[in-house]
Amino acid sequence: MQRNILIVEDDPDIAHLVEFHLRDLGCRIAAEATGAGALARLGAESFDLVILDVMLPGMSGLDICRHLRSKPDYVAILMLTARSSELDRVLGLEMGADDYLTKPFSMMELVARVKAIFRRLDAHAPKPEAHEGLIRAGELSIDLERHEVAVGGRSAALTAKEFELLTFFARHPGRVFTRTQLLDKVWGYGHDGYEHTVNSHINRLRTKIEADPARPRHILTVWSVGYKFRDRAESLQ
Repeated sequence: MQRNILIVEDDPDIAHLVEFHLRDLGCRIAAEATGAGALARLGAESFDLVILDVMLPGMSGLDICRHLRSKPDYVAILMLTARSSELDRVLGLEMGADDYLTKPFSMMELVARVKAIFRRLDAHAPKPEAHEGLIRAGELSIDLERHEVAVGGRSAALTAKEFELLTFFARHPGRVFTRTQLLDKVWGYGHDGYEHTVNSHINRLRTKIEADPARPRHILTVWSVGYKFRDRAESLQ
């Protein structure tokens, strides 16, 4: 299946180089040099991936990332950041970016990251032939095909990454995962030094699925180790 990619980069040399290498993957490429142009293009066309520079004239890449994650339709985001801007990388991940690359980067690594994102998209795409049904844990239900979560019959609005994280936990009840393992399994590979990204996502997830986020019943903290999803055999009392 042909993938549609939007490159949002104000450096024409970088944009042309990225476009040249990604066309070899059989992708359809569009490019914009400003945040305003990117939002207009995203409003008019459908894309599978946005390669998004943080530093843009006018509207920043972080603003665009925040805008995209406020919408119900999911598009993967690969952020490009300056090597010194650690805060931008952290904010991008916590806003829901799927991956990031620091400049300068090699085109081989960029292509590898794009392929990895597409593999994850394929792995989580609904399969018409597969009817996995629901995962239930107490009052919590996860509809794997519809990508919907309900708590006590009421819908819980999760971001794509929150849904992916919750589904991963629910498929491995009782198993303890470190933050690094969760970064590797859910985000796709280890982000050394960004384990607090896991904490942020779990805290937000708990506010949406737990009756009392301070006393969680589903996603449990295992002190000095990491987190686990309550085993079905464990009491929910």
